[in-house]
Amino acid sequence: MIKISNVSKIFKGKKSEELIAVNQVNLDIKSGEIYGIIGYSGAGKSTLIRMLNGLEQPTGGSVIVADKNLSELKGRTLRKARQEISMIFQHFNILWSRTVAENISLPLEIAGVKKNVRSARVAELIKLVGLDGKENFYPSQLSGGQKQRVGIARALANNPKVLLCDEATSALDPETTDAILDLLVDINQRLNLTIVLITHEMHVVRKICHRVAVMEAGNIVEVGEVLDIFKNPKQPVTKRFVSQVSEDEESKDTTKHLLEKYSSGTLLHLTFVGESAEMPILSKVIRDYSLEVNILQGKIAQTRNGSFGTLYIHLNGTDEEKGKVISFLKENEVGVEVVEHA
Repeated sequence: MIKISNVSKIFKGKKSEELIAVNQVNLDIKSGEIYGIIGYSGAGKSTLIRMLNGLEQPTGGSVIVADKNLSELKGRTLRKARQEISMIFQHFNILWSRTVAENISLPLEIAGVKKNVRSARVAELIKLVGLDGKENFYPSQLSGGQKQRVGIARALANNPKVLLCDEATSALDPETTDAILDLLVDINQRLNLTIVLITHEMHVVRKICHRVAVMEAGNIVEVGEVLDIFKNPKQPVTKRFVSQVSEDEESKDTTKHLLEKYSSGTLLHLTFVGESAEMPILSKVIRDYSLEVNILQGKIAQTRNGSFGTLYIHLNGTDEEKGKVISFLKENEVGVEVVEHA
């Protein structure tokens, strides 16, 4: 559905200085896939996504979306190609002077769709995004989540093949974020819509994406299935993103306290991925080995491809027994990290 080949974007600055926003990027995004592009501020992800709908033209390389090379299109042909590519934004970008129904209808009006067809399509979309009864409300009467639902419905008006999401949940609270993400999954499954979202939140990627690309300083530094990225993050920036989900301030405080209190024992950070997250491995450790096991903190999260869990435990016993436990855990595909400092 989307093929990005050797794409770069260079902006000219003062005194002929150059800013390389995107550097030789290659991505292949499948039809019907929810694909995440994650990076911190300044990574180049917003510039990259704007090249996916022709708002920015690449300095080099090609951007092919739905069999059309956007980097070669201009004027009317580019505008026509954009009808198959819609976008939702962080701050909704809806018109405050229009009602919910009128906002959703706008792309259809621009496309010259007849009024009766527009009305039927708007009613269909309002139901799809869960805004029944809000048709005549103005944006000022809506919550943040409802405004984003308007933005999503408007983006779907012309039956696009690709939906681009530019930090679409960053302005929302956690509960509303999850509701919008659930809606995007539902739309993806119902319409077989290809969704590309950029974000700086690993929770968003973990919850709905099939695959993810990690960006840093304009480069794609890591690509893979979401569960594989959680299981074995290779790059330092990827490890920081994974820690957003697997660690928090409470666990850091806990490890610091335990390291100070139990200086003679061993503190382990365990990572369970896929089937290992649902097996009673720790029960076997407690039953079969002659040492004390103190369970400190843990949690299990779901990805689109399986479970991902983390657990902090403290072992107190002989070095030989601790070594046996660590070997047993690794044999059962549990990630093991000996924590030596908080």
